[in-house]
Amino acid sequence: MDVSTAQGVLIALATIVAMEGGAYASHRWIMHGPMWFWHESHHRPRDGAFEKNDWFAVVGALISIAFIFMGTQLKLGSAWTWLGVGVVGYGIVYFLFHDVLVHRRVPHSIVPGSKYLRRIVQAHRLHHVTASREGSVSFGFIYAPPIPQLVAQLRAHREAGRGASHRSAITR
Repeated sequence: MDVSTAQGVLIALATIVAMEGGAYASHRWIMHGPMWFWHESHHRPRDGAFEKNDWFAVVGALISIAFIFMGTQLKLGSAWTWLGVGVVGYGIVYFLFHDVLVHRRVPHSIVPGSKYLRRIVQAHRLHHVTASREGSVSFGFIYAPPIPQLVAQLRAHREAGRGASHRSAITR
């Protein structure tokens, strides 16, 4: 299906928003589930520039490339291209928030000034308080529940015996 540029931009923006829901579900039930063997590397000190968890970014890039290819080369309609652009857009947002701002995989001296950005960083640090696949909180990447809610969830997990391997903050 071919769409106008305005419709395409809306598709791309809607894709970015929807990707946060998909990323939450993937992070919660796939990365902390059957794909833990890749994601575990992200909850351990990194040795070098890359970790097994980075393969998830490669999978996301391949999905985006496939959508753009379907729209441009297979002529299935520009809606597919815009969907691929949305996946790329989410990947960029994810990289900037998660890899640059939170984990500082690209060295910088940025100190988050807004309450929103501080909450994102703190929520992800709380996610990493546990180094196991169970007992983590805050599985989104551009949305985070209020910090007191996450602290209460961590306390409940600890009392229930989940996520026994706790750390106080991200160390990498």
